[in-house]
Amino acid sequence: MAGVQALNRFAIPLGAAFVALQASIYDVKGGQRAVIFDRFSGVSPTAVQEGTHFLIPFVQRAINFDVRIRPHIISSTTGSKDLQQVSLSLRTLARPDVRQLPKIYSSLGTDYIERVMPSICNEVLKAVVASFDAQELITQREIVSARIREDLLQRAGQFGIVLEDVSLTHLEFGKAFREAVESKVVQAQTAEKAKFLVEQAEQERQASVIRSEGEAEAAAVISKALEKAGDGLLTIRRIEASRDIANTLSGSRNVAWLPSGGSNILLNMQGQ
Repeated sequence: MAGVQALNRFAIPLGAAFVALQASIYDVKGGQRAVIFDRFSGVSPTAVQEGTHFLIPFVQRAINFDVRIRPHIISSTTGSKDLQQVSLSLRTLARPDVRQLPKIYSSLGTDYIERVMPSICNEVLKAVVASFDAQELITQREIVSARIREDLLQRAGQFGIVLEDVSLTHLEFGKAFREAVESKVVQAQTAEKAKFLVEQAEQERQASVIRSEGEAEAAAVISKALEKAGDGLLTIRRIEASRDIANTLSGSRNVAWLPSGGSNILLNMQGQ
């Protein structure tokens, strides 16, 4: 009986001690860091590394931060230097600066990414795009992306955010600009077609001139030959033409050739 009473006497203190010990232990998992908040001294100036650690129960509290790199997609619609509407999408890989975690917690809280990234991304995108016109945004996309990256790295660093990568993934212009580009392309194609037709007509004209000059030279040569040879040249041409006609007719099956001589061969055959 005395033993039971002794056990009951120590059970409550032991239970309280166990609860206090359990409350004083906290774990910081892999990929995380912890910030300690003290009710008397405030936020500790240094972040706690991974592992199991101790704190003062009911006086101190551990706030865990995920310090791994996380992707974020930010979309924005702004205007270019020549007042063209531009829609952009920006992909960032961001993580907190571990050394500035206490400051981040004090000024921004645990949802610092959602508070900061959309704001500074839109700010940088609008400022950079406004310094380029629409054509430059298309032809100098690498320069635009590098400028956005440089400005955004500097701006995010002011809030204790480290950007491992910044990429411009989407760039699209408004309907008015697209229609203007399509119209310009059509006009350029029409101009090229007209240029081709003009060159073709010029070539045909030159060919006609060359043919005419050739025919004139041939007529002059024939005239000189007739003057020298008389009707002999014409007779030769007639003979050549007749020979060509005879060769053509002789190859046809539907043509019968009857020699001329003033006598009817069929009648002569009947008479015989």
